[in-house]
Amino acid sequence: DAIEEAVGRATEMGRPVHFSPGIVELTHERSPQTLAGLSVLSHVAKLCAKYDTNLVTTIMMPDVYVVAEEVVKQSFLAEGKSEQYKSDMVRFIGAEQFAYAAAAVGIMYREQVAANIMIGAWYAESLLLTEAGVQTGGIQVTGSATVSPLPFLVVASDYCLMGEEIYAASAYLSKDPVQLAVVMGQDVAKVVTIGVMGLGAILLAFGSDAIVNLVNM
Repeated sequence: DAIEEAVGRATEMGRPVHFSPGIVELTHERSPQTLAGLSVLSHVAKLCAKYDTNLVTTIMMPDVYVVAEEVVKQSFLAEGKSEQYKSDMVRFIGAEQFAYAAAAVGIMYREQVAANIMIGAWYAESLLLTEAGVQTGGIQVTGSATVSPLPFLVVASDYCLMGEEIYAASAYLSKDPVQLAVVMGQDVAKVVTIGVMGLGAILLAFGSDAIVNLVNM
């Protein structure tokens, strides 16, 4: 809902939407966050195509750039707006953390984006981007499963997805059966784990360490 609100506001103001799927490559240990961001990008691009809103996607890693370009192109095609797709909707602006941040901030200022959506793996540069988003007066929807940038994102954003919420958002927006199954599997695992912990606590209270011995095997 927040994403649709952000794109809608940008449409009303006649200003672009900025999107970034984070700063890690597809072979990184945190690449699932990038994939979640790309999945959300597909939804954002479809909304921009539907409302004839300009989209600016800034990318730091070359391999992510190739995928993001295809994601945006296919999203416009799916909405029947392939003729409105422009190559500069996805921009590769450097594979170094703060060089990317400086370039992205410059784009946000120059083009006066009305919505800033950032879903993916972030570090210290996230605060630079969200500060720029605040100063351009846009709605900001952010999210990351990396712990260190979350304080920045929470403080500077209108809406923030924390931790595995980005994977849930990705699955919800994409309706991809594999992603939905992964999220459901995680939820089942949590319920089982909490249940075992609760049972273990009860058994320990009655002097039995059966659960503890089972876990330690």
